[in-house]
Amino acid sequence: MSQAATSEAVQIGSKVRIIRVRDRIPAELVELLKADASGVVKGFRTVDGKGIGVVVQLSGNQTAWFFDDEIALA
Repeated sequence: MSQAATSEAVQIGSKVRIIRVRDRIPAELVELLKADASGVVKGFRTVDGKGIGVVVQLSGNQTAWFFDDEIALA
């Protein structure tokens, strides 16, 4: 499996690791990811009309979404 997880391999409840972030994110989220870049997939969302985003619950119950090439199965 490649380093980037595909939406077909990732399912709700999967444990994932954030491996990169393409867009700017709030400083609070940067600090959270530095402390613990892992989380659990809680759902999916459509992005840009055709892509799939992965909704991840991080530590402290904070939820954020990431592109599928920004995560890897943990």
